[in-house]
Parts: sequence; structure tokens; C-alpha cells
Amino acid sequence: MTVTASESTTRFTDADLDRLADDLNRDGICVLRALFDPGLVREWARAFDALFRERQNRPGGLAPREEHRYYLTLPMVPPFADADVFANPAILGVLDRVFAQEYVMVQLGADVPLKGSDYQETHRDYRPLFTDQVVTPLYALAVNFPLVDVNEDNGPFQMARGTHVLGRDEGLARVNAGEIPVESFHMRMGDVMIRTPLALHRGTPNRTDTPRPMVVMGYVMHWLHTPNVDLTLSRDYYESLPEKVRKMLRCQVVDELPTEKTETYLEFKY
Repeated sequence: MTVTASESTTRFTDADLDRLADDLNRDGICVLRALFDPGLVREWARAFDALFRERQNRPGGLAPREEHRYYLTLPMVPPFADADVFANPAILGVLDRVFAQEYVMVQLGADVPLKGSDYQETHRDYRPLFTDQVVTPLYALAVNFPLVDVNEDNGPFQMARGTHVLGRDEGLARVNAGEIPVESFHMRMGDVMIRTPLALHRGTPNRTDTPRPMVVMGYVMHWLHTPNVDLTLSRDYYESLPEKVRKMLRCQVVDELPTEKTETYLEFKY
């Protein structure tokens, strides 16, 4: 039986969404616990395992993310083509409260550290809009959810809260001095994290024998140019979506999805 994301295990009230948006504005991160049914996540995990094995054996099928860590674009086919996930009302409820203008979804992929991976250099995924002397509003957000439970052993995401409103050098200095802790975010299957790519963060080692896939859905204000990532949808699927969802997608619409694609999202640290 296919599980839909609308069968969430947790319901979020307007007050909950207000609080989460406040967390995101202040800390640069918020976590929606138990948003998705674990059965849906397991369905994604099974499909991902087969996709990852196929991509490993294809030249250019994975983008390197330092030693034994990879990024891959997820194809917009079932189960990944699921508007109940990428247009989930709770997720969009937070985004609506945080983005100052219209926004679009531009990315669907996964970060995958394997055994032998190490700590990444602490970094940002985007540059500030102008300079570090001008506080950048939340103009881009990453929505992450893991396809396995994430603990200290298999590579939790780490971030320094509040560093999205600091200059990069000041943020790094305060992190290195111990003034701002770098926190690990453990997650269960079904949890969803929303974060700003401007906050200082890093990936950590996966010390287990099992890959740790973390899905990333990228949303940006409508005017932002995003050449490193792209969405490609089949015409039949695109035309089946509600108009409001279609307007939210910055995508290429094709008659037939490509069967082989080389990953181009190679530059990811700032």
C-alpha cells in the first residue's frame, strides 16, 4: 500500500507554525517532529537504495562531497514525485511565514555520507546577497528529511545557531572560540528540518556500514538565479498538478524524462 504524506503523524496548528517560523528566523533552523508517516519514508528509502546503487555505477551519476560523501538529484518519478511531500501544508505554512515574497522550489536531491566520510569544513551553501556587513534576509531555505534514523554514529547534520545573521568571519571566530556551539541534530524517520543555507554548518562522519541519505528540497525567492540545481518533470505529471503547485515549481517540462544525467551541483561551500 502506498502511504501518502498527508497521513502525517503530527498535526501542526497555526500557533505551532508561528513558533516554528520564529525559531527559523532567530536560529536559522527549526524541526517539525513526526511530520511524515514512517511508512512513506521507508517507501522512499527502498526506492533510493536502488537509485543510489545504479548511480554509483554510472560515470557522473554522483556529485562528490569530499571523501566518501555524495550528492545526487532525485528524479521526479514515484515515490519522489509527491506533491504531498514537496508542497506539504505544514512545510509551506512555515515558508509562507518566513519568505517575504513569492518563492519557488528549485531542488530535490539527497546528501549521502558513507563509511569513511569525515567532518566537512564548516561552511555556508550560499553567499550573502550583498556583503557580510549587510544582514541577508532568508531568501533561500533547505527542507531536509532523513530516510533513516540519524544519530551520532551515522553522520548527523551539525549547525551553529544564529550564525546566519553574522558575517562569515565573525561567525567562524565565535564558533572557534566556543562562544557559539556547533550542535548535532538527531532525527527520526518522519522528522523534517527547515534551515537557512547561510548558517554555518557541516556534515559529520558516518561510522556505520549503511549509507545515511538526507533528502534536500530547495526553495528560494522567485528572483534568485540557481544554476547549480534543477528540476525536470514529465509533461504528464506537471499537467496533473494543481495550478498553485505548478506555479511554485521552477522546472523544465519534458515529454520524456532523461534516463541518464550527469550531476552538475559541484560547488557547494562558501
